[in-house]
Amino acid sequence: MNKAFANPLLAKPAMPLPRTIAVIGAGTIGPDIGYYLKSALPDLKLYLVDVSQKAIDNAMQRFQDYSNKAVAKGKMSEADAAAVTSNLIGTLDYSDLADCDWVIEAATENMALKRKIFAQIEAVVRPDALITSNTSSLPASRIFSQLKHKERATVTHFFAPAWRNPAVEVITWKKADPAMVEYLRWIFCHTGKVPLVTADVACFMLDRIFDNWCNESAMLLDRATAAEVDSVAAEFVHAGPFFVLNLAHGNPIITETNTLQAEMEGPHYTPAPIFQSVDRWLTVAPGKPVEVKKEVASAVRDRLLGILFSQSVDIADRKIGESADLDLGCRLALGFKDGPLDLMRKLGEPTTGKALMRLRKERAGMPMPKRPFAAYQKFTRHILVDDIGSVKVITLRRPEALNALHDEMNDEILAVIKRHENDPKVSGFVLTGYGTKAFCAGGDIGRFVDMLGDAPASEQYARDCSRLLVHLDKMKKPVVAALNGMALGGGFELAMRCHEIVALKRASIQLPEVTLGIVHGIGAMVVPYRRWPHAAPTFNAMLRKAERLKASRAHELGIVSGLADDYASLITMAVARVGELAGHVSPIGDGPVAVSIDAIEARAASGQVLSRECIDIMEKAILEAAAEHTFEAALEVGYKAFGLSACTESAYEGIGSFKEKRVPDFSKTK
Repeated sequence: MNKAFANPLLAKPAMPLPRTIAVIGAGTIGPDIGYYLKSALPDLKLYLVDVSQKAIDNAMQRFQDYSNKAVAKGKMSEADAAAVTSNLIGTLDYSDLADCDWVIEAATENMALKRKIFAQIEAVVRPDALITSNTSSLPASRIFSQLKHKERATVTHFFAPAWRNPAVEVITWKKADPAMVEYLRWIFCHTGKVPLVTADVACFMLDRIFDNWCNESAMLLDRATAAEVDSVAAEFVHAGPFFVLNLAHGNPIITETNTLQAEMEGPHYTPAPIFQSVDRWLTVAPGKPVEVKKEVASAVRDRLLGILFSQSVDIADRKIGESADLDLGCRLALGFKDGPLDLMRKLGEPTTGKALMRLRKERAGMPMPKRPFAAYQKFTRHILVDDIGSVKVITLRRPEALNALHDEMNDEILAVIKRHENDPKVSGFVLTGYGTKAFCAGGDIGRFVDMLGDAPASEQYARDCSRLLVHLDKMKKPVVAALNGMALGGGFELAMRCHEIVALKRASIQLPEVTLGIVHGIGAMVVPYRRWPHAAPTFNAMLRKAERLKASRAHELGIVSGLADDYASLITMAVARVGELAGHVSPIGDGPVAVSIDAIEARAASGQVLSRECIDIMEKAILEAAAEHTFEAALEVGYKAFGLSACTESAYEGIGSFKEKRVPDFSKTK
């Protein structure tokens, strides 16, 4: 894919954010697309267009119901809800769309109808207004073949529920202006979506996975029930194919999309005939599997894996989409527990090959790998890398986890740095987060859950998790952290090991581990007191009470060296800082530092009761680390304290409550 930048927000937009948008089709997904847009851009003027006044009235009511529910759950203020439902116009008249910057068609999957709609749209909108279709399967080259201004049209494929599901496919095709595609990527990323660029083929990228996963499931009904298929599929997805089809009333859609694939790519894609005779499937809800005979389960598992891997290698081989986008999109949009290429790696070549061979035998014609198994694993999964001048900009991209760190992301960042730190053409690095919400929301609990009660293992875990940070400590080329949103826990621990920090004005920093009954193990009890000793009282409060620090205050304290109003300015500032720091990078110094700690109540800034034992471990570690004569020895104090905290009652309660999604109760712990 020819993209100006891997991170959409690094591109300079061709136009400002749209002020007026119309959504054609007030039925199922159209209002949800509109609600997402109004929630992200409250000042937006939004038209909802349909041929039925009743459909428009129902759509307007849906906006009201969604916003009322958001207010009731505390996810939206009354003022925000009022903004979402204001400047919302329902209309039956296409002439009302003359002032639109962007028109999104979300009508029925019918080629003739769509072409008629686009002719009506083009007759009234400006020549520079964007026109996109929400089709899940119809190629852009077919839909827009009759438009006069094809360059401003493409497919933007949303996934249900469109107001919440972050994934959206943006289709690139030969008549589309590349600048328009980049602009759409920028808009979507700016408004909280995850745009995935795909080629202009039938069903694009993600529906090729989903539709054939469902079609293959129907083909298996000669040997298993729908409930049995869903029960076997539960190993790989959060909800089985037949359960999802019931939710989405998706049987006709699979018939339509697979008929199109069969027409364009071969009869092996022909939809299962049973889709035309069944309305709803007798299946089971997620988490309530039925027992499946071993031989039946094995056959179903092989075929489901076979079709999943077949479609995935075909997407990779034909470059329909990028491998990292495929895995991410399957998790975000389709509810897979692992992306298909990650699943191939996890299961290994023998299991993958067995599933593909069974598919080839039983379903002749389906795509098979064209390269060795290992070739499909050669891609970076969790970060994006861009060049701005001589600076490598590394973007942390795990949007489903607010860019939280885990072992593989750490290793990917470290690999990029090691690859380029001795390259004379590279002056330094910028680390930033994907999207507009978070730089990094800390570290995944991951393997730590299994180490509770084991001090040596937990201590070594903290030491292992520091491998990237320790490398940053020793670097001679500058690394600047650009905080594009919240930096929590391990996210701030990563930023503080960079040589300088810049931030958006609305960004914030927090060290919340104490609210989970554990201490910070990879530097937060050590580094701040050595880099910014004058701000020790602030760090005392952040560590022991989980106080949130606004970027503006961090700037006043000298923790953050510069503030920016928007993402583009932030990255420009960070890149400039890399140039200014070249040849002037100083390591964190050795020698003891003076730190004093006052007595506090075991209560967070939020009012939550905390563990006294956890705070005591933390205070002791802060003082011991400050007294150490070398930085390395001070870090060791932190690792050991983390191991000690992992053996406390508060750690069991805090981590347990996090997994169970409840507020921890430290009143019964020490």
